[in-house]
Amino acid sequence: MTDSTTDTVPPGDIDYIAEERSPRFVELKRTHRSFVFPLSIAFLVWYFAYVLLSSFAPEFMAQRAWGYITVGLLLGLGQFVTTFAITMWYVWYANHRLDPISTEIREDLERQEAQA
Repeated sequence: MTDSTTDTVPPGDIDYIAEERSPRFVELKRTHRSFVFPLSIAFLVWYFAYVLLSSFAPEFMAQRAWGYITVGLLLGLGQFVTTFAITMWYVWYANHRLDPISTEIREDLERQEAQA
């Protein structure tokens, strides 16, 4: 029995396993993860802090900031604001950091396919 990762690639086919291990693809994954993982952790901490405060510190959340606006309401609205901000930041990051690398990889693969 042969290992599919060591089999030879027939002429005309692209070796996607080799491409996945290429320095450019490894850089793309590292660049993506270095942005997504820390930001996801930070947002989850912020989200769970809000949930825990809502559950275990109702007096704090009920404090009025001004008029009928409470701390809990401000923090809840802050969840929406941070969600949209993170989304816009990720789109900017993907456009400027991830897309150029992925475009280069795709164009190289298309060139390889055209030559086959």
